[in-house]
Amino acid sequence: DRAARPRGRRVRRVLAGSALLLAALLGVLASTGTPASAQTPGTTPGSNGPAAGTGKSVVAVVTVNGFIDPVLADFMRESISDANKVAATALIFQVDLQGSVISDGELLALIAQMQTSKVPVDLWVGPTGSELAGKAAALTGGARKVAMAPGTSITVWDTTISTSEQAVRVLVPEANTDGIAGFLAKARTLDAKQAEDAKVATFAPTLGDFFVNLPGVETKETQVNGQTRREPVTNVVFSQLGLLDAFFHTVASPAVAYLLLAIGLSLLIFELFTAGVGVAGVLGAGSFVFACYGLAVLPNHWYGIALIVFAMLAFAIDVQTGVPRFWTGAGMVMFVLGALTLYDGVAMSWLTMGVGIVGVALAFFAGMPSMVRTRFSTPTIGREWMIGEMGRATTEVNPDGIVQIRGAQWRAYTNRATPIEQLDAVRVVGIEGLVLEVEPEEGAAKDYRDRTPKDSSARQ
Repeated sequence: DRAARPRGRRVRRVLAGSALLLAALLGVLASTGTPASAQTPGTTPGSNGPAAGTGKSVVAVVTVNGFIDPVLADFMRESISDANKVAATALIFQVDLQGSVISDGELLALIAQMQTSKVPVDLWVGPTGSELAGKAAALTGGARKVAMAPGTSITVWDTTISTSEQAVRVLVPEANTDGIAGFLAKARTLDAKQAEDAKVATFAPTLGDFFVNLPGVETKETQVNGQTRREPVTNVVFSQLGLLDAFFHTVASPAVAYLLLAIGLSLLIFELFTAGVGVAGVLGAGSFVFACYGLAVLPNHWYGIALIVFAMLAFAIDVQTGVPRFWTGAGMVMFVLGALTLYDGVAMSWLTMGVGIVGVALAFFAGMPSMVRTRFSTPTIGREWMIGEMGRATTEVNPDGIVQIRGAQWRAYTNRATPIEQLDAVRVVGIEGLVLEVEPEEGAAKDYRDRTPKDSSARQ
C-alpha cells in the first residue's frame, strides 16, 4: 500500500498537469485563431471597373491540404456559403489533398453543395509537388473547371456516384456504382500532361494563369519586357484555415497522430522512473491526449493501437531493471506490427514510420536503461548502503514526498505520525522497490547506520 500511494499521487498530478497544459494551449490558440487572409486589389491606374470595396467583382481563393477531415470539410462548406453570400465571381480551391477520412455520405454532400452553388467552384492542383488523390479526387465531380500545375498528379477512376436526386460525375464516367467504396480498385494516377491529354484537367503552371482564364474575371493587357501579359483587374481574396482549426487538422493527420502516440507513451514511461512530476510527464500526457483525438478522426484498426500500447507496457518491464532483455525485444516487435497495422485505408509514409520505430528503439534500448543505471548506480553492490543515509526533504513528506540523498532525488514516504517539513533533515530506514522509507533526524529510535547488510536485507 505504501508503494502504491506514490504511484496514485503521480497519476493524479500527471492528469492535472496535462489538463492545465491543454487549457493554456487552447486559450492561446483561441485568442489568435482567426483565418489568415490577404486581399490583393485588382485595380491599377487606367484599368476599367470600380475601385476595390465599391462593388467590384471578387474571386475567392481557398487553400486546402492534407486529408479531408471534419475540420477541413466544415471549412470548405463555410467557404462555399461565404462566397455565395458576397456573390463572388468564382471560388477556387487550391488543393493538395491525399485523401478523405470523412464518410462517403459527407463527401457526397460536399460535392453536391459544390454543384448547386450559385458561385462556380473551380479546382487548381498546385503548386508543384501537390496531388489530388484517393477519395478526395471525387471533388472534381462538383467542380466547374480543374487545372493542374506541372509536377502534380491526380487520381481518376471510371465511375459515376449517385446521390438522392442527381448524379455526381467523377472524371471519365464509364461505369455506374452506388457509392465510393471500391473505387480504388479502378483508380489510376495521371500527371498534369496525361490529365490534359485525357481532358480531365487543363494545364496551368501558376494560379494566376488559371485565374485570368476563368469566365467573368476582368483582365487588362500590359507590356512587360516587350511581352504582352494579361493581369487581373478582379479582386482576389486568399484564405486558409485559422490557427486553431489548422492545429487540430494537423493533429488529425496520420503521421502526426502516430508520432504523438509514440512520443506521449514514451514520455509517460520516462516520467514513471524519474523523481517528481516534470516537463516530461506533462508533455507526455498532452501528446497522448492529442494523439487520441487524431486517432478518433482517422480510420484505424483497434488491434494496431492495442499492439502499440502493449509494446509500451513491455518496455516498462525492462526499463526498471536498467538492462534491455526479453520484454524489450518483444515490445519492439509489437511496436513495429502496431505501426504497420495502425490505419485502415490511410497511407503513412515509410519515412514517418521509420522515424517512430528508430526513435522508440533508441529510447528503450539505450536512453532509458542508461538513465536508470545512472540513477541507481552505487559505490557498493545493491542499495543496502542507503539504509541509515542522511539527506534532506526536497518537498514536505506527509506521508509522501521527495527527498534528496547524495545529490539524487528519490520518492519517499514516512509514518503519518511523524510528518517531515520541507528542507528538514531525514534518515533512510527502509527501501521498498524504488521508494524510500524515511524518518526525521530527531526522534529516531535507533542509529541505522550501524545496521549490517544482513539486517538491511531482512528489513527489505
